[in-house]
Amino acid sequence: MKAIFDNEAFFAALDAKRSTRRITWKQVAEETGVSASTLTRMAQGRRPDVDGLAALLRWSGLRAETFMGATEEAAEPLSEMTALIYADRRLSAQSKSVLEHMLRAAYEKLRDD
Repeated sequence: MKAIFDNEAFFAALDAKRSTRRITWKQVAEETGVSASTLTRMAQGRRPDVDGLAALLRWSGLRAETFMGATEEAAEPLSEMTALIYADRRLSAQSKSVLEHMLRAAYEKLRDD
């Protein structure tokens, strides 16, 4: 069985991290040691090499398994996203609740049934 790495989701998660930190892709390249051209190629849908992937995972705090495709035992995505919102210590209880409701409404409206 061949594992498929979801590069699009990985890049979107990296972009969310970059945006949250309010830094540029050039700064990401400097902090990770991954070349700016590698990041540009990733934005165009190409996968990083294994060393670049490892550096970006380390920098972002993301887990590679998250991008390897769902299994039957995988948690419901909405549950995982909600858990992450509530784990963020930078958000107030009210902010967490607002984000949860927004996410739930958007997810339920947009998901394929």
